[in-house]
Amino acid sequence: MYSGGLRVGEIIKLRVEDIDSNRKLIYIRASKGRKDRYTLLSNVALQTLREYWKKEKPQKCLFPSWNKEKHITARTVQKIFQNTCKKAGINKDVSVHSLRHSFATHLLESRIDLRYIQELLGHKSSKTTEIYTHVSTKNLSAIKNPLDNLLNFAKT
Repeated sequence: MYSGGLRVGEIIKLRVEDIDSNRKLIYIRASKGRKDRYTLLSNVALQTLREYWKKEKPQKCLFPSWNKEKHITARTVQKIFQNTCKKAGINKDVSVHSLRHSFATHLLESRIDLRYIQELLGHKSSKTTEIYTHVSTKNLSAIKNPLDNLLNFAKT
């Protein structure tokens, strides 16, 4: 979910053929707004999916329920996430959707253009994507103060 900034409703509906391992992309079908799109697939996620595929051999749904013809539920994903957080000792109030927020925030911190992030997240409006432009205090200290730049320039 983090690798592509997916919504829980998108991850549960993924099909095996939606993973493009050659181009390292995930194809999202008819998501919010009935729009199809591509998003990123990291090397780490791809390797994990390959190991999962070798073990589970999913046929149609990438993440099937006990009935192999149907996908798992959003509630199942939420429970898996909560259990994983508990095992990892994460005590913050986080949700599955936090992974999507983190994906967008980390792309912004890496100076990826907001329009690309909008496309990856599948937002119709750039206003929706702008929610993620909150300032990270971690990056504030890395900003060079313009006065210091001017004074350094004046000294030379």
